[in-house]
Amino acid sequence: MKKIRYGRYEETDLGLSAEDLMQMLGDLLLDSGFDGWRELTMEELREALKRALEEKGEFDKQRIEQALDGLLAKLEEEGYLNREDDPDKPVKLEITDKAIDFLGFKTLKDLMGALGRSSFGAHETRDLSTGVESSGSTKKWEFGDTLNLDASATLFSALQREGLKLPLEIEYDDLHVHQSEYQSSCATVLMLDCSHSMILYGEDRFTPAKRVALALSHLIRTQFPGDSLRLVLFHDTAEEVRLGELARVQVGPYYTNTRDGLILAQRILASEKKDMKQIVMITDGKPSALTLEDGRIYKNPMGLDPLVLSKTLEEVGRCKRAGILINTFMLASDYSLVQFVQKVTEMCKGKAYFTTPYNLGQYLLMDFLNRKTRTIH
Repeated sequence: MKKIRYGRYEETDLGLSAEDLMQMLGDLLLDSGFDGWRELTMEELREALKRALEEKGEFDKQRIEQALDGLLAKLEEEGYLNREDDPDKPVKLEITDKAIDFLGFKTLKDLMGALGRSSFGAHETRDLSTGVESSGSTKKWEFGDTLNLDASATLFSALQREGLKLPLEIEYDDLHVHQSEYQSSCATVLMLDCSHSMILYGEDRFTPAKRVALALSHLIRTQFPGDSLRLVLFHDTAEEVRLGELARVQVGPYYTNTRDGLILAQRILASEKKDMKQIVMITDGKPSALTLEDGRIYKNPMGLDPLVLSKTLEEVGRCKRAGILINTFMLASDYSLVQFVQKVTEMCKGKAYFTTPYNLGQYLLMDFLNRKTRTIH
């Protein structure tokens, strides 16, 4: 009889999916530290994955070492990473849009779990309009209303006027229509401070802010398709960044030019045809820079510079006149920052939140979702 030797089956991927690996590598892939703008290399990713697996404590070191190459290959095969080979340089890795989308989804799922919410609808306001889907009360028909007729109320009105007789004459004054809850759309510009202070003092504030931006993007795209979200980074100046590029953005040795951020945000919102327009600003520092008329950047990190403050508040006033709400999420409680944010809040009737990198996402998403039950003028 033929002899068969059975060997112990070894999982080459340790039973981990690509999504499991992405979750373990999230902090590295979203790293925001200012470190010479270096590219992520294959060796760095390999070491990071090795450390994460060892910290997990479920596998021995030999099995981890044997599985590493296969795990990295899985990430490439499933479209989470692109490898860039150059014989003269270390192997570089590019984070794909699929990876960024997954990180946004995972962050959103974690945040919503913490908030205790499981489902979302469209933004609802207290304003009522006559639409096709009826969920509000009945009102008399007025010229311009959709004829979403409430037959019962219409007949009752005619009976009250004419009495019980046939034929029953119905006049325009008898017409009643269903009201439907008005579902609004909102254009949001997320302004992220990427000045150097966002990674100083032993705390990385920018990486959590990036996670929240990715989560908000995923929420809007999947649950509120009528809304829009645009991203502005402000530092010595300001620039719009495609959300797909957010994971690759790092802070730099910059000051805080809040005015340029507000100017760019207003320009973006002016092109949006939405019912509501808002700016969500995440910052940890007071305005400390200003672009002068000749293009030079004026900088003063000491206190609230009168010139910087006055020019910045001018833009806040323009936002108010344009009906743009400004909500500010402060990642620090510096006295000068608090003074500035209080003034912005007073002028625009927005809200200010004292947050930390750990609860920023919960505050921001709660504020965003609470607009379902609040009218924003």
